[in-house]
Amino acid sequence: MKRLGILLATALCAFGAAAQETNLLTINTNLPESADELYAQMTNSSYAADTSNSARVRPMSLDDCIAMALKHNFTIQIARFNPDLARYTLWGSYGVYDPTLSASYDHQYNQSPGGIDQQGRTFSGTQTESDSINSGLAGFLPWGLNYNLGVSANDTTVNRPVQLATTNITGFSTNIFFDTSTNPVVFLNPKFATVPGVLSTETTSAKAAALTLSQPLLRNFWIDADRFTIYVNKKEVQKSEADFRDTMMSTITQVETAYLRLIQADENVLAQVKALELADRTLAENRKRVQVGAMAPLDEQQAEAAAASSRSDLLRAQAAEGTQQRVLKSLLTDEYTNKWLNVVIQPKDKLLAIPQHLDLQESWRRALAQGGNPVRLQQLRLTLQENDARIRLQRNQLFPELDLTGSYGYAGTGREFSDAFGQIQDRTAPAWSIGAQMSIPLTQTAARNNLKAAKATRDQQALTLKMQEQNTLISIENDVANIRSDYDSVQSTHAARLYAEAALDAEQKKYENGKSTLFDILGLQSKLTTARFQEIEALANYNVDISTLSFDEGSTFERLKLDLKIQ
Repeated sequence: MKRLGILLATALCAFGAAAQETNLLTINTNLPESADELYAQMTNSSYAADTSNSARVRPMSLDDCIAMALKHNFTIQIARFNPDLARYTLWGSYGVYDPTLSASYDHQYNQSPGGIDQQGRTFSGTQTESDSINSGLAGFLPWGLNYNLGVSANDTTVNRPVQLATTNITGFSTNIFFDTSTNPVVFLNPKFATVPGVLSTETTSAKAAALTLSQPLLRNFWIDADRFTIYVNKKEVQKSEADFRDTMMSTITQVETAYLRLIQADENVLAQVKALELADRTLAENRKRVQVGAMAPLDEQQAEAAAASSRSDLLRAQAAEGTQQRVLKSLLTDEYTNKWLNVVIQPKDKLLAIPQHLDLQESWRRALAQGGNPVRLQQLRLTLQENDARIRLQRNQLFPELDLTGSYGYAGTGREFSDAFGQIQDRTAPAWSIGAQMSIPLTQTAARNNLKAAKATRDQQALTLKMQEQNTLISIENDVANIRSDYDSVQSTHAARLYAEAALDAEQKKYENGKSTLFDILGLQSKLTTARFQEIEALANYNVDISTLSFDEGSTFERLKLDLKIQ
């Protein structure tokens, strides 16, 4: 994996050799094998005191760090779920178009008594039993069409008594009927009498199949709530992908910055080691001079103080380097205690000041085209599109509800189901309908105010996007200015370090010839150490500025030649 830019050298940093010479690091391969053993050792005071001196050195380039972070960084692993979650939500919103299959069965029984009507006529009671079965397939389509394909069948049996005879009894007549339980029902009539008879039975079967349709023509025709939800969910998928891309870009930038700061910390340790060596050498020379009587003991004490101060500065530099090690390792792993606790990362790259071709207008164009960071212009633009769709929905709700309806089917009837089926198959009893229905709200208060709210939200989001675009352009302009300033600072601090080395070398020769003082030597040594620190810091800042500019442009992947696809 190739990358442009700021870190081209891959030679091993001199820090490794210097660390071995000064006993800064020792190799220990006896690491804990289990979490319990690790915890026991970590809670042991002697182990805690010796942890910094028991480490494995692992040389790594920036490419190695980025590749490891993409696999094991917690933030990336967590954010990786978001596009999938958004897709699941989108796919689930299409469930409104899933057809619904329904079926029902119903059995009914009804017994009605007979009696005498107002004209004195008798009528018999009945017993009715029916079985009905209904099934259907219903749903609606993306353009708002509602459909219902239904099939129903009904079987009805009616039992009623039949009058067979009339008998006169002393001027009165008795009508006698029998129900299905053979219990007599007797009615007195002055004219007739009926003798018990048999029951009559009538059985009918019916079956029907029909397709019913309803299509909106105004409200909910070109957009409705369900289609709006699907549209928004599509935009949410794009926003989640853009957000994941931003998360990876942000993490890579953090890794690159931490890697550069680690190199800076290592170089600071080296610079402080050189300062301590110089102080120790000066102290040794002064001790010899004191022994031969060529220097006062006070000068020796000044050299000892300078050496002690350099030693203290070295410890602080080592502590800062250790902190930066942990910052970088926290970005690279999801198993810190098991794999990285006793590992020291040795950068394989060096800090270089490679001139950059800076074009502010091109950087602005790239940022606006690719979305920019960290303000996430792409998400704001997608939100604007969502608001546009919401305005279309609310405007559509102002129209009256006008639906075109229609149905078509066949029916059949007979004493048996086979008779009814036969009629349907022969299509001898078709039935159809066509019509329209309209509903007009008189005030539209809710719809009008919902539309106004949607427009106001859209205008607010447009201003927010414009503000963020402006902030992005200003941030990029600041980045370009910082790169130019820090590049000049690299040149000046490099020259200052060379001058400090030359000045110290010249003063050292004058001191050896007795034409200078120890105070002057110690002062120039301190200035040389400061100049080295300033040069290292300028180099690190310059490279961090380049990384920040590509992040704000949204071009980190392109600069580092990373081919990362969101799936």
